[in-house]
Amino acid sequence: MSFSGLVKFLIGFAIAIALMIGAGVAAALYFVTKLTAPPEKPIFANDKPVVKAQATIAKSLPKPTPTPTKPAATTPTPPTPSNTPSAEQAIATPTPNDTPSPKPLEPGAYRGRVTWSKGLSLRGGPNLESDRIGGVAYNQNIIILVESDDKRWLKIRVEDGDTEGWVKAGNIERVESQ
Repeated sequence: MSFSGLVKFLIGFAIAIALMIGAGVAAALYFVTKLTAPPEKPIFANDKPVVKAQATIAKSLPKPTPTPTKPAATTPTPPTPSNTPSAEQAIATPTPNDTPSPKPLEPGAYRGRVTWSKGLSLRGGPNLESDRIGGVAYNQNIIILVESDDKRWLKIRVEDGDTEGWVKAGNIERVESQ
């Protein structure tokens, strides 16, 4: 074997090793990026259908661009006997509230919010062996009703529904009432 043949063999061997190392690093980076991506927000069976539909529609629609609008010219109408309310009508007609007042809480209950990013499993009893009866999504408002004797479980009610169940303690933050 000649000297040039030996050099060609060594260079070819070095290139083959470099290609194998490069392919291994590329495959490792690919899998690391796939495994570190956060999962999508879970949608539970007891979520409101309107919320699911709005979330699906919001994902598929492009972002709207604001367009300037001119205010329409309005002409005031003089009061006539037909469109002027009487004193009795003005007193009897309730004024609508923009924000509904929250329901009063039971004694010892308080408002909270789910802080666990994957949501919580809602169970029928304060243990892991109890049946799963639903779920509570991340950042959802809830009402904490009772704490278990061992302080490891909380009985909650979903604020915008009547669903009650038990969740593990420690994944909820207390929210001050307005």
